[in-house]
Amino acid sequence: MKRILIIDDDMHIGNMLEEALTKEGYGVMRAYSGTEALLVLSGTKPDLILLDLMLPGQSGEEVLSQIKGIPVIVVSAKEDMDGKVDMLLNGAVDYVTKPFYTKELLARIAIHLRDAVSAPASFVLSFEDIALHIDTHIAEVCGIKVKLTKTEFAILKLLMQNPTQVVTKSLLLEHIADETPDCTESSLKMHISNLRRKLREVKDRDYIEAVWGIGFKMKSN
Repeated sequence: MKRILIIDDDMHIGNMLEEALTKEGYGVMRAYSGTEALLVLSGTKPDLILLDLMLPGQSGEEVLSQIKGIPVIVVSAKEDMDGKVDMLLNGAVDYVTKPFYTKELLARIAIHLRDAVSAPASFVLSFEDIALHIDTHIAEVCGIKVKLTKTEFAILKLLMQNPTQVVTKSLLLEHIADETPDCTESSLKMHISNLRRKLREVKDRDYIEAVWGIGFKMKSN
């Protein structure tokens, strides 16, 4: 089932979209502010996003700049052409002006989901000096291979998929459970400590930082 994230603080429009998408067989997630949207995206990756621009918290434009690897259709009442062009140049795959015809929007969604499936997948995640090869499970720092356990690889993969976000401990455990069912809350700290040490041994710096009481995130130099 394809999952679609609706980011819109207008309850009426959001409910209408959710009903239409559910009838089409899509799974639906909701976020009502830019800040909430980024929190949702820190723990999951939907197949497509419907993004309003006028949001409380972080604006739609700010949210769009932080979304990578997910098709985004902007759905906004803003009609100025320069704004539409900016959104399309800055990562959106489409721009639909409110009010809209539901059938047309559903057709656009189907097209972009189809295009996303046919596009070649990227098998390498990058963060500064780190390259993570998803297909071969090889991790490199400055071109030097780093031997990681299955659990360490799964943790680093999730953090690198959300490089600007704090990933909570509970989300880490939830999303790596399929790959590493042996990882528990009590052992997570040890796994991350070992991962940080292995990365630091290649280049004397920390790539992962703990956010006290919340979780972990990638640390920029």
